Amino acid sequence: MTNKNITIGLLVGGASPEREVSKDSCVSILNALKNLGYNYVLIDPAYGLDQPKEEKDFFEHKDLSEISYKNYVKAIDSKILDNVDLVFIGLHGKWGEDGTVQSLIELRGLKYTGSGVLSSALAMDKSASKVMFQQYGVRTPKWCVVQNNSVDLKLLDNKIKLFFGYPCIVKPNDQGSTIGLTVCRGEVELKAAIESALNFSDKALIEEYIPGRELTVGVMDKEVLPVLEIKPKHGLYDYECKYSNGMSEYEVPANLPSRLAKRLKQQAMLAFSALGCKNYARCDFRVNKWNRAYCLEVNTLPGMTSHSLVPKMAKSIGIGFDELIDKIIKFELEDENSKK
Repeated sequence: MTNKNITIGLLVGGASPEREVSKDSCVSILNALKNLGYNYVLIDPAYGLDQPKEEKDFFEHKDLSEISYKNYVKAIDSKILDNVDLVFIGLHGKWGEDGTVQSLIELRGLKYTGSGVLSSALAMDKSASKVMFQQYGVRTPKWCVVQNNSVDLKLLDNKIKLFFGYPCIVKPNDQGSTIGLTVCRGEVELKAAIESALNFSDKALIEEYIPGRELTVGVMDKEVLPVLEIKPKHGLYDYECKYSNGMSEYEVPANLPSRLAKRLKQQAMLAFSALGCKNYARCDFRVNKWNRAYCLEVNTLPGMTSHSLVPKMAKSIGIGFDELIDKIIKFELEDENSKK
């Protein structure tokens, strides 16, 4: 079957705090679909049945009608996807990367890109994924979880000091793009940091801070991409450094001892396998001054603009952006065991 006989349903936007990031990814994905000759339809699940009339309106950084995660069921069950061969999930964050939309697409009997329902849910739940990492021998920072604002701050402060100390990272348990993340340097900052994280999640993850280098590894099915080093201006790869021009530098392949690079690739594949991921993902690490690597998380739907990290890694081994998108699509269409 040639590309011109294949129709891709591209999911854009969504209702998570990463809605605008998704739109940026989907602009690039859509251009690749056009270049590759695929037929396509666009659908923003947050709009339900009230979809934009013009293609450009899907990517406006303002909403044409009310958005809600409650609209997802109507959107996925609509006639828009009736003749689609594959759904390309361009969503990020909650209700897009956590198994929610994947389960709806499976109920429609459609194939889709990325990992399955359980793997997506595990990867989005940072605490659950860290439990799986430990079972598979993937080193991860020490952590604890806070479930509500009524936590006894004194007891929590003592627990942090006992198990890993300050500074520590406080972040939502199930968000991406470092939204709601705080570097907490002591008890005086703890309450505000937890409140910030709980604005975006039912749980706040409190994690050991690993000083050192920021590295990431892409996985494409059974292939591990070259290690990429992120050099953020802030010393931590926060939201501003991720999405503001000039706030980060990138080196791929990263300048690492060969033994460390090999170790990072092994750990990335282990983390990918621990969560049962499929198709593609990105595994994020911190490496301390003793070259000890700690896996922070696995992103099952990493950013896919032409300047995002997985495309940078792919480009370093001669895989252009259009070819990368084509590989992701063909993997699912040709996989007999793919999600349906």
